[in-house]
Amino acid sequence: MLSFEGYLNEVKGLLSQVPLDRLERICDILYGAFENHRSVYVFGNGGSAALASHLACDLGKGTHAPCPPGLDMRSIPRVKVFSLTDNVPMITAWANDSAYEDIFVEQMDNFIEKGDVAFGISGSGNSANVLKALRLARERGATTVGFTGYQGGKMKDLLDCGIVVPSNSMQQIEDLHLVMTHLVFLNIRDRVQALGVKTSKG
Repeated sequence: MLSFEGYLNEVKGLLSQVPLDRLERICDILYGAFENHRSVYVFGNGGSAALASHLACDLGKGTHAPCPPGLDMRSIPRVKVFSLTDNVPMITAWANDSAYEDIFVEQMDNFIEKGDVAFGISGSGNSANVLKALRLARERGATTVGFTGYQGGKMKDLLDCGIVVPSNSMQQIEDLHLVMTHLVFLNIRDRVQALGVKTSKG
């Protein structure tokens, strides 16, 4: 039977191993894309699909609102981020008419360019659709980043900067992925909001 205490202790151990230098490097890559008006594409399957949507929401909206009192963000550009997991008709059309492994790569094909960022999330590191999208991104000169688990799978070799959660528990891998995406978001939010115009009242 599951031990709550044991599970949480294992998660604490994994949290202590997060390579903060690599996490900061991923933040630098994403902020560089923002500075250069480039796009970020986020994608994954299952729980990672939900996390891709979550991260896109945080980066696209949460970097601007809500913002601290006395800060005007209206003149600051938005983070150009797109989750490839949200258009269910598009996903099912490609899966039905081509192959499930094409659901991300075909969505990106018309848009991704040099200087953009492809952010893949895969607990196993072997999701064929994530791998195919990362390969296209590299071919187009985009930067590839991402989170994975286990031993990194095939995905780790396709990432310019990635983090492998060293666990064989998918649930704990996903726990760490969520924490890390929140850290990424908060880092980017603080940098973007630092560009805001401070206003005074009275």
